[in-house]
Amino acid sequence: MSSVTTLPSSLAELREFHWRSKSVKQEICDNFTARLAAGDELYPGIVGYDDTVLPEINIALLAQHDILFLGEKGQAKSRLMRLLASFLDDHIPYIDDPQIPVHDDPLRPITRRGRQLVTEMPPEEVPIAWWAKEDRYAERLAPGTKFADIIGEIDPSKLVGGVSMGTEEALHFGLIPRMHRGIFAMNELPELDELVQVGLFNILEERDVQIRGYPVKFDIDVMILFSANPATYNRSGKVIPQLKDRIGSVIHTHYPQERDLGIAIMEQEVSGVDEPELASEPQTAGPEVLVPYFMKELIEEISRAARNSKFIDHESGVSARLSIANYRTMLASAKHRAAVLGESPAVPRISDLGHLYSSSLGKLELDLMGSHQMSERQVLDSVVAEALVTVFDEYVEEHGLAEIAQIFTQGVKIEVGDMLPSSHYAKLLERVPPVWDKAFEVNAAESDAVRASCVEFVLAGLYATDRISRSQTHGRIVYEF
Repeated sequence: MSSVTTLPSSLAELREFHWRSKSVKQEICDNFTARLAAGDELYPGIVGYDDTVLPEINIALLAQHDILFLGEKGQAKSRLMRLLASFLDDHIPYIDDPQIPVHDDPLRPITRRGRQLVTEMPPEEVPIAWWAKEDRYAERLAPGTKFADIIGEIDPSKLVGGVSMGTEEALHFGLIPRMHRGIFAMNELPELDELVQVGLFNILEERDVQIRGYPVKFDIDVMILFSANPATYNRSGKVIPQLKDRIGSVIHTHYPQERDLGIAIMEQEVSGVDEPELASEPQTAGPEVLVPYFMKELIEEISRAARNSKFIDHESGVSARLSIANYRTMLASAKHRAAVLGESPAVPRISDLGHLYSSSLGKLELDLMGSHQMSERQVLDSVVAEALVTVFDEYVEEHGLAEIAQIFTQGVKIEVGDMLPSSHYAKLLERVPPVWDKAFEVNAAESDAVRASCVEFVLAGLYATDRISRSQTHGRIVYEF
């Protein structure tokens, strides 16, 4: 479409422009179909849904449905809803009149004032402005939302001014009428007050707005999106059945089904630190960062283990934000060490995971109905240990581990910590047998910092699989037999 400055500015020019009115759902359907046929990327930034969620969204858009995204927290429901606005036209025309509270279609006005201008004024004098795509999407969080917020209310100030209560001019429109010809999204639908749910009936089915029973109707053209958690959405009485019946499509989201997909999401969201395996990238500030892939796997496996933990409430879920926050914390600890010790590159180690309490606590909702009496910290420790065993078993074969564990029967103690320099580990390796080469099979590298990370990984794995013991004080860990 042309730039806004060259677009028609009057109704007469608009008619000469041969612009055609469409419903918002038809507009989205047409633009989506064109991009689908052209092979364009439809949902940038969405990972892991190619064969499950996205095909269902495609069908819902072609069917011109209102959509409910049903899934647990951290499953990109809000991001998907916002992405649907990308299928809108760049700009659409509306009657530019301050007395009209909505973006009224010049060819199909729904307000009395709009119809009056179109029918009674010369087309050359009816002003036209253009509504940008990015302004045609609005969303609201259900808790605390009132009827007046999203549908409307009688405006007392207008009544004082002499306006009749039964006329359009007496109304103050809520968000949905103001999004006429746009998209409105409601997050956490089950938390929406029942009175407001009832108010949505007419909008979803008849596409009109009625306020306080007065015979003033508006044929609203809006696409409505919802999000909800299955545990509350399916709970009896939380969502009125008639409202469920009026929602066109229900799209079920899910967590990444493969660990590598979770890592891809984690790296994508942690902007500027998505280094490929052991290939350093220039950083904008501070030391360069090198992340062994097994450390990325461990961070993502912590979230996966939490989702399966009997100590954590499965109905609430474990958001992808846990992996993202933990990954940032791990990188920050590595950068802190590198900056203080003057090392480069900064390579995360197992000891950096000691700082995950700050980024994990609060994101895990414990199963309070269970019989266990564990604190959130204890649950996190259990989850981290389980994740470590899983990743460790995948990387390290049984052969050779007994020889490493045998070292500790000779009274050897090895101290590690998040603030110990890499040279500390290099000196340790000078005094131990060649069997320690086993540690470097997980990630072959010559860098002292990477080798230190590998050593900590093997030591932590030996402890997690009950081959050696450890003691921990003030950020320092000592492994022994």
